[in-house]
Amino acid sequence: MIEFDALLNAFTTYFVTIDPPGLAAIFLGLTAGMTQAERAVVALRGTLIGLAILLAFLFIGRAILDVLGISMPAFRVAGGLLLFYIAFEMVFEKRAQRQNETAKRIVTRADLQSIAVFPLAIPLIAGPGAISASILLAAEATSVVELSVPLIALVANGVLLYLAFRLAPKVDALMGETGRLILSRLLGILLSALAVQFVADGVLALVKAG
Repeated sequence: MIEFDALLNAFTTYFVTIDPPGLAAIFLGLTAGMTQAERAVVALRGTLIGLAILLAFLFIGRAILDVLGISMPAFRVAGGLLLFYIAFEMVFEKRAQRQNETAKRIVTRADLQSIAVFPLAIPLIAGPGAISASILLAAEATSVVELSVPLIALVANGVLLYLAFRLAPKVDALMGETGRLILSRLLGILLSALAVQFVADGVLALVKAG
């Protein structure tokens, strides 16, 4: 049976690492000059590619770590530290600045057909934080039923992300710059708490193993 608390935790982890509201504003900049139909194609393609990458790490991420000889507790600590760094950037508005700079730099020289893959799917949707979250959440699952928890959470975030892209002009106008800043900081604080929990669990497991 799927536990609501576990599902909420997984959903929140993906939501703050993928950041649909923040990406919606960047999506507008990336697709400037496109028609509504062209934006719809980029939104769907980018979302599907990004989700496919995260799903791959959700199912085979643990196997990759085993091949590399990396223990799960060690990855929990490393992944937690990475998520904390991303949370730090969100709270102090560094992440949005870096993403906007990347988007602007790519848009001036990239073919519009490739925007869905880079930089939208990689690294904006399937970035280091979301990839780490996929591996960490999958590692906590001990059965197929428990693995369905991050799977459902990821798909739900994918649907929200696609809707955010399609409604980007309205969402951007509704939230405004102040709303985006407030939401980003609140999500950053929440992510920092989740990151600390990952690190604490990893350190405790390492101590017990030692």
